[in-house]
Parts: sequence; C-alpha cells; structure tokens
Amino acid sequence: MSANPADRAPRSAAPATVGTAPATVDIVLVKAGRTKIRYPADLLHDDGTHVVVRAAWAGAGVRDFGFVRFEPGDVFTEHYWRDRWYAVKEVRDAEGALKGWYCDIARPAVITPADATPGEVVCEDLDLDLWRSADGGTVLRLDEDEFAASGLEATDPRAASAARAALDALELRAHEADFEALLA
Repeated sequence: MSANPADRAPRSAAPATVGTAPATVDIVLVKAGRTKIRYPADLLHDDGTHVVVRAAWAGAGVRDFGFVRFEPGDVFTEHYWRDRWYAVKEVRDAEGALKGWYCDIARPAVITPADATPGEVVCEDLDLDLWRSADGGTVLRLDEDEFAASGLEATDPRAASAARAALDALELRAHEADFEALLA
C-alpha cells in the first residue's frame, strides 16, 4: 500500500502525463464573476466531455460545515463536465477513508488547453450545492438562500432553471445506491 493517501482513492483513469510527471491543471472556481479560488490539481482523465482531477484540500485550515469537515490532508477527486450543470467532488480524509461527495451546481466547465492537455478547468459556481455522505444516508440540499439572493433567476432565467433542474436530478440520484456510477 502506498504511503500517499491520494493513491489509495480509486481512480477512474491513470493520470495523464507530461514526460514522466502527471499533467497538472489549474482549477479555477468562479462565483459572481470573480475568481473565488485557484489551485493546482493532477489531471487523471479527460475524454473530451468529462475531466477528472485530484487535488489536496486547498482551503486555509479547517472548514466545518456541521455535517462534514474539510481539513488539511483531505484529498478531493473532482469530476467536471463540459455538458453538465454540476461538478462532483469525492472527498477522502488523509488515511483514504471516504467522507462523501460535495456537489457544486455550476455552469458546464470550460477547459482551456495548454499544449496538448488542459491548462485550466474553469467552473462557475451557481450557489446551489448538494452533500451526500459516504454511506448515502445523508443527502442535503445546500445554499438555496444564497441562490435566491444571487438574482440569477432575474438576470439569467435559463441558467437558473438549468441549475434547479441539475440540483433536483442530483438529489434523486444521490438517494440511489448506484450514485457513483454517475462518475464513470
């Protein structure tokens, strides 16, 4: 068994490489037109529609949501799609134990190339979120108040409708035993 906890998390594909090192991309999370956070990630898979990356927790210190804590040492395997209105992040602790999945409702990801591989994965967060615990027993809709306050329903009704539909579909899927099949 590897000493690196990230290596214990299941992979959907071997890491893409440049020479002998895994290819890296920058993850850029945008909210309300501003970059919320930017961090490097290892590119694991890109089939032209679905991009999978792995990154260490990029936040400062511990973020306690009450239902889960994100903290230094946590490893995120993040799934972005060019044609879906969400991103799904599998969260594991430093020992590799699954904490659950944090799902951001977002516009389809925009991937900008750097040479022959993606250079940036840009994800525009639309405020709505969903949490599914590791055992599937807890599924929580999050930040609906932030979404309502964002004004998106007035400024971009099509995007607001797509965001709500994505949250509804993810919530239904999160209650099913085969939730992880969504990530294949």
